[in-house]
Amino acid sequence: MSALTPQSDTPTPTTDKITQAAMETIYLCKFRVSMDGEWLCLRELDDISLTPDPEPSQEDSWEDLTDLVEQLRDDTEDPNYVMANERMNLMNMAKLSIKGLIESALNLGRTLDSDYAPLQQFFVVMEHCLKHGLKAKKTFLGQNKSFWGPLELVEKFVPEAGEITASVKDLPGLKTPVGRGRAWLRLALMQKKLSEYMKALINRREILSEFYEANALMMEEEGAIIAGLLVGLNVIDANFCMKGEDLDSQVGVIDFSMYLKDGSSSKGSEGDGQITAILDQKNYVEELNRHLSATVNNLQAKVDALEKSNTKLTEELAVANNRIITLQEEMERVKEESSYILESNRKVNKQDRTADGHALTEARKQLKEETQLRLDVEKELEMQIGMRQEMELAMKMLEKDVCEKQDALVVLRQQLDDLRALKLELSFKLQSSDLGMKQKSELNSRLEEKTSQMAATIKLLEQSEKDLVKQAKTLNSAANKLIQKPH
Repeated sequence: MSALTPQSDTPTPTTDKITQAAMETIYLCKFRVSMDGEWLCLRELDDISLTPDPEPSQEDSWEDLTDLVEQLRDDTEDPNYVMANERMNLMNMAKLSIKGLIESALNLGRTLDSDYAPLQQFFVVMEHCLKHGLKAKKTFLGQNKSFWGPLELVEKFVPEAGEITASVKDLPGLKTPVGRGRAWLRLALMQKKLSEYMKALINRREILSEFYEANALMMEEEGAIIAGLLVGLNVIDANFCMKGEDLDSQVGVIDFSMYLKDGSSSKGSEGDGQITAILDQKNYVEELNRHLSATVNNLQAKVDALEKSNTKLTEELAVANNRIITLQEEMERVKEESSYILESNRKVNKQDRTADGHALTEARKQLKEETQLRLDVEKELEMQIGMRQEMELAMKMLEKDVCEKQDALVVLRQQLDDLRALKLELSFKLQSSDLGMKQKSELNSRLEEKTSQMAATIKLLEQSEKDLVKQAKTLNSAANKLIQKPH
């Protein structure tokens, strides 16, 4: 920026103060981060001119310039304006970082690690987003700002995040809350659940109000937009070694040079549509593969169950088919016999109608019997067909029952494995307790032997004491006798 001095040869003190104030104000709001397609633009705000007119003949011109500078300073010093500008800048930087990371990762075609520059810049931008508008907590060491507090609460809303939180707390090299928050972001990205966790956190704004200001990024619409953009990172495979990385002392500085537009970057917009189409196709194919794999597993289980039941059902169907065939053959035979009888009766009636009246009645009776037998056979055939339909229905119900029993069998096998493990553990504890009891019994036997030996020694000592007392008495009596003898 060029030197900001008035055109007069000898600047007045008022002119110097106005120029200095204007330069400070322009420094605070000189640039705004915005996006031009897929590139970062730092646009300069030249709303006022700091050089006076070539011929400042009146003092009113300097007063007007002073009013403009003071108005601009008031606008830029407004906390809401500054926070809104910062939110917009961070959201645009997050868009560029996420988009650049996805494109570079797809072009790279391998698993990303912690040394990958676009991935490092993404974590730096996410750290700035989580730190925006963060309230300072007072401790005995002073004030402390850390985004680990809200991230630690995610496990209350999404139980799957409990594994990440426990892993972060168990890492030995992390000593500060900032390092734990950085490790949490990396593990969430590896788990491909960062977008889900951020959405769950943003939806609990009544809890976030304890950690963030009212106009912070996590409390406004920009935070929800960033959480939605993080869904695209699920196509990236990342792998980090958290034990050897020093996350406590890293300095998070955004490298704007990675996103500034240059002459060779105009070709990126042409392939933007192709990359978007490729990403959509990849997501569609992955989702289709998931559904197909689940369907194949279910069908395989059903086939295994049906193969067992079909063996029994085919045998039953074969028996039923044989029965139906025999019934049909019998019905055909009855039809032939009845037709033969009718023809014979007609011939007999033509030859001798008057003489064979009794035979005709018998033939009619026999015909009635045959027709009744035919009806019975047809009823039995209908019953067999109904039984076949019932068997098919029972087969379907049996397939369903087999599937349910197979699921129950899997659960029972798992319970059996748990019981076996518990039995082994109890047997091990029982063996250890038996060994302890044996040791205690041996110790008790040794103590009893020692007590018996001590009792025997005590008896011997008592006997020896009695003998000594007797000897002492005899000695005393002998001494008394010697003393009593006259010399």
